[in-house]
Amino acid sequence: MKTILTTIITLASFTVSAQQVVNDATAPLHLMKPAYTYPYGVPDKKEVKASIDRIFDYLDRTTFAELDVSGKQLRRGDFRLTSYEWGVTYSAMMRAGELTGDTRYTRYAVDRMNFLAEQAPRFIKMKEKGEQIDNLMEQVVSPDALDDCGAICSAMIKARNTGYKSLDIKQPRLWDEQIDRYYDFIANKEYRYTDGQFARLRPVKNTVWLDDMFMGIPALAFNGNWDEAVRQFRLFREKMWVADKQLYRHGWTPTADNYHPSFFWGRANGWALLTACELLDVKEDPFVLDCFKQHLAGLLALQSHDGAWHQLLDRNDTYLETSCTAIYAYCLAHAINKGWLEPEPYVGQTLLAWHYVNAHITANGQVEGTCVGTGLAFDPAFYAYRPVNNYAAHGYGPVIWAGAEIICLLDSLCIKTNDSAVHFYPEDPGTDEPIFYVK
Repeated sequence: MKTILTTIITLASFTVSAQQVVNDATAPLHLMKPAYTYPYGVPDKKEVKASIDRIFDYLDRTTFAELDVSGKQLRRGDFRLTSYEWGVTYSAMMRAGELTGDTRYTRYAVDRMNFLAEQAPRFIKMKEKGEQIDNLMEQVVSPDALDDCGAICSAMIKARNTGYKSLDIKQPRLWDEQIDRYYDFIANKEYRYTDGQFARLRPVKNTVWLDDMFMGIPALAFNGNWDEAVRQFRLFREKMWVADKQLYRHGWTPTADNYHPSFFWGRANGWALLTACELLDVKEDPFVLDCFKQHLAGLLALQSHDGAWHQLLDRNDTYLETSCTAIYAYCLAHAINKGWLEPEPYVGQTLLAWHYVNAHITANGQVEGTCVGTGLAFDPAFYAYRPVNNYAAHGYGPVIWAGAEIICLLDSLCIKTNDSAVHFYPEDPGTDEPIFYVK
C-alpha cells in the first residue's frame, strides 16, 4: 500500500495531455497539495527550538547587562532592559529554560534582572545627591507607572519563587529590595479610579486601559495578594468585557450617557488573556478559568485562515499582527499543557498560529510584523494605521514564550495529520496513514 507521501508525489507527477487526463476517476484529488501561504501540519520540535534559538542569539548579542564607558548610563543595545516588554521577555526566557532544559535562557533573564537589582542602590545614591540619572534606571529606582514596574516585578518574583540559591544569586537582599520597590508602586501608589481599579490620567483623566490587567494584576497574585488580584480582574471585566463579541474593549472612560466605544485591539486582548493564564498558574480558580475559556472562544472565531489575528480583531481590513498571534499561541499551548483545555479540538488552531509566528522570525533572529507601542484612542484609524517594526520589543517575549510551550506540547502529546488535517490522539495509532475508527 502506498504511503500518503508517495501518493501525493505520484499525483503531482501527472501531466494533462490528450493521452492522460487527471480527473476524479483517474486520481485521488483529495490528496492534492493545498496552496498554503505558510507551512501547515505538525512542526518538528527541533525546528521550533532552532527558531527561538535564533531569537535568543540575536538578543544575547544586542542587549547588555553592563554600564557604558561613563559608568553612569546603561550600555545601550537594541532594546531596553528596564521596559515592560523586557519584563515579558524575562518571564518568557525563564519558562523557555524550564521547558527546554537550555540554561542559557534562564541565565539571560536572571543576569539582566540581577544587574538591575545590583545597580539600583548606586543610582539611588546618585539621585539623592541631586544628580540626573539615566532615564532607564529612573524606571527602576522611582517607578511612576505600571509600565515601569509590573511585568519586571512579576518576572523577578517568579525567579525568587524558584529560589535564589538555585539561580546563583549572590545578593538576594538587593533582589528583595527591588521587588519591594516595584511592588510598592503597584499596590500602593498607582493611580486608581473611584472604585479602586487601576486607571490612568492619560490621554484623559480616569481612562482604564486593558493593558493594565497584565501590567498590574499578575504581580499582585505572584506576591501573595490573591484577593486584590481577583478583585482587579473582576473590575476590568465589568468595564471592558463585551459579551456579544466575547472580547475586551481596549479603553474605557466614564461618560454621562454610559457610551463606551469598543475597539478590540489584538495585543491588548493578548495582555488580558495572558493575565488569566498568569492567575491560573497561581491558582486554578473556576471564575478565572471560565473567563479565560469565554475569551478564547471569541478569539478563536476570528483567527484568519493563515493562522494570525488582525490588528483590530473583528476588522479583517486591518493587518495581521505578530505579537498578539504569539500571545494567543502561547496561551493556547500553555492551557493545553496545563490541562485547562482538552487538546482536541484546540491543537490545530494552536499550531496554525505557531506556523504564522515562526514564518515571521528572520534569519538573524528578529521578529517581523509587530505593532509598535500604542496608546489609547476611540476611533478605528488610530489602531489600523499603527506602524510595524522589527524593533518593536513587544514581539520578542511572546514569540519565545510560544515556541517553548509548543515544544512542550509536541513532547507530551501525540499530534498527527489525518486526511491532511491536524489532530490529537490519546494514544499513538502507530501509522501515518489516514485513520478511521470503527463504531
